[in-house]
Amino acid sequence: MAATSAPKQNKQRAEIGFLVARAQAGDGQCREQLIRDYRPFYLKVASTIARKYLVLGRDDEASIAMLAFDEAIVSYKSEAGASFLSFAEIVIKRRMVDYFRRRSRRKDEIPISSLGTDDSEDAVFQRIESKEAFNELQVKNEAEECREEIFRLNQILSDYGIQFSDLVKMSPKHRDARERALEVAHVLTKDPKMVAFLTNRRALPLKELQERVGVSRKTLERQRKYIITLAIILVGEFHYLKEYLRRTG
Repeated sequence: MAATSAPKQNKQRAEIGFLVARAQAGDGQCREQLIRDYRPFYLKVASTIARKYLVLGRDDEASIAMLAFDEAIVSYKSEAGASFLSFAEIVIKRRMVDYFRRRSRRKDEIPISSLGTDDSEDAVFQRIESKEAFNELQVKNEAEECREEIFRLNQILSDYGIQFSDLVKMSPKHRDARERALEVAHVLTKDPKMVAFLTNRRALPLKELQERVGVSRKTLERQRKYIITLAIILVGEFHYLKEYLRRTG
């Protein structure tokens, strides 16, 4: 069963990739086809976040999901390594969280005219409970997105022959060494030619990096897997992992 599912998945990914590329090139029909054919997909993602069944044309959340899917079509970059649907799911979830955050803030605004009513205290408690429920939902969604990012990163790294266990062994122990490796990754990701070399050959452009960063080839080779991982995070849609890099340095 698994042997037959993998080719089907690869074929589907290739077909979606073709349609997205055509849509990004200005083909309106391909763009409309994607939005039409994948309506069940983005409504399912949004329904999971909203915790209710959504219908396009009736629910605001459904419209937000469709707009987020369209946004994903425009902003998707295949070179980042993630599949389009994985990327689109992240965009949809973020826009849904943004929507609930805005709605929660509006609910927190209590009209002055209501402060003198008998049920104003109950209304305040209801708003507090609503906000706490939203905060709990947001934390769960963020934790889920973080796990998804780690899963996607693991999938991409496998194409480079890298496992998380390798990173544990090879990650620099000292902070200055980690910061230097991150600087190397930043230099790499800002150069389209070096990014192309990395994604096409699944290897570091050691000669170019050595000339640009002033780090010995021996050090670059020793930290190869770690630098590749950092570069993949920097060029990809890894919101939480990038934030982690900024905090840890």
